Amino acid sequence: MADSLRDLLLKSGIVKQLHDSKPKPPPQSSRPAYKGAKPAHSGGKPRQSQNKNTSRPPSKDQSEIDLAKAYAIRAQTEASERKRVEQEAAEQARLRRERKLKIQQLLEGKTLNKPDADQPRNFEYGGKIRRVHVDAAQLVALNAGELGVVQQAGRYFLVSREVAEQVRAIDAHQLALLAEPGSDGMADDGVPDDLMW
Repeated sequence: MADSLRDLLLKSGIVKQLHDSKPKPPPQSSRPAYKGAKPAHSGGKPRQSQNKNTSRPPSKDQSEIDLAKAYAIRAQTEASERKRVEQEAAEQARLRRERKLKIQQLLEGKTLNKPDADQPRNFEYGGKIRRVHVDAAQLVALNAGELGVVQQAGRYFLVSREVAEQVRAIDAHQLALLAEPGSDGMADDGVPDDLMW
């Protein structure tokens, strides 16, 4: 009919869970106990085991320590790599500034641009079509390779071949146009060689 509370608990598994969660008693000594023997010490209390667990409380698992070391090494490596990249970028920027300053000093008083020049000379530079204004004589000299064009601070300066070669030695990227000597810089159809596709 009605099951007892104990039976219901056993069926539901709660009693088993409570029973399993209790700490297990320490293993008994392997020596057989003599029946009828009395304890050797006074007071009738059983003697406590003399083998007490004197080890330190468990520390972090070795794998956790290794993982922490790996993360620390990784963070240190990434930080040193970032520092190296930043230093390298700063050095490159410093070198670019020095080159631009040298070119600026080289160009002082040596540019041949004329304010009244009326003929545009187109050329390709940096993947785009650029333009510098020249007069008729400068156009012939530019196409013959006697003059060159240097880019500095967003402007294009007409300079002699010697100055253009010096700019090339400092920073070849700043030399926008310098035709080979002996050629007229033009194709058979009258289009400048550097604009032929």
